[in-house]
Amino acid sequence: MVAKTRLSRIADRIREELSEILIQNVQDPRLAGVSITDVTVDRELAFADVYFSSLEGSARADEIVEGFRHAQGFLRSELSHRIELRVFPRLRFHWDPTFERAERIERLISTLHNGETPAIEDSPHD
Repeated sequence: MVAKTRLSRIADRIREELSEILIQNVQDPRLAGVSITDVTVDRELAFADVYFSSLEGSARADEIVEGFRHAQGFLRSELSHRIELRVFPRLRFHWDPTFERAERIERLISTLHNGETPAIEDSPHD
């Protein structure tokens, strides 16, 4: 088994290198505008879970996952050349809904705030 700090360093390095590979080496239009938001690696280094988001939102998530699956062999090979590990983990790709959730929460707060503002202005106590 691998120490947690080493797992964290490996995951961070995979995220950085994968982001760079996507920008410089991947021609697949399905992967255009994709950001790698997080990577987690299991304790046995068998799998690396790659979380991603896109400016277009979750509407393209399935298309992007298919693009990643298509490029998986190339991405894993490139990563293994850049990061020295005895055995490189297999990549699994997941949509990261964090940004969409945050945006939705901000809209709800804004709506609540806007809904409360007229009530305060119309208050008979002013």
